[in-house]
Amino acid sequence: MKKAISAADLAAKFRDGMTIMVGGFLANGTPERIIDELVKSGVKDLTIIANDTSFPDKGLGRLVASKQVKKVIASHIGTNKLTGEQMNAGELEVEFSPQGTLAERVRAGGAGLGGVLTQTGIGTVIEEGKQKVSVDGVEYLLEKPLRADFAFIKGSIGDEFGNLVYLGTTQNFQPLMAMAADCVVAEIEKLVPEGDIEPHAVHTSGIFVDYILQ
Repeated sequence: MKKAISAADLAAKFRDGMTIMVGGFLANGTPERIIDELVKSGVKDLTIIANDTSFPDKGLGRLVASKQVKKVIASHIGTNKLTGEQMNAGELEVEFSPQGTLAERVRAGGAGLGGVLTQTGIGTVIEEGKQKVSVDGVEYLLEKPLRADFAFIKGSIGDEFGNLVYLGTTQNFQPLMAMAADCVVAEIEKLVPEGDIEPHAVHTSGIFVDYILQ
């Protein structure tokens, strides 16, 4: 397989202080095997960009539980009490970003944009420390783009070139994250031969995927 990488070779690329994007929504569509390798590696001081921190025993929650995370940029953390406890204890920095805004910031990072303008969050804690821009008399927040060292994503179906299909809600943030990281690693549930995926069915093109976890 042209883009295959072993778990050991992937773990060798991990570094303390990495910024990583992780696909999934409350562990739905989360690349659990890649999370396994992150936990086993003991890599620390991670900055995680994701929709949420899942649950204490699933997905990204396992990295929080093992205290490998320094900062989280997410839309909510309410399903993982450990995230809240570490935040309140000053052990973990949490930057909240409304869900739609988070998606747009990731998209902007992938598209090379300087940011996005939104009214979401004006008059709330979300606006603290952010630049405001007036357009035709309407005030907006300037939300800056997000990029990462790695994006770890999971495809329901994929081929050896890294073309991916997501079934149902497993798609979530994954196509956007695949465009906004220096290195993209995909975990695939069902690997199919070259040519089995119709071009119109591809959600993430293989040109964005650097490695496929074996």
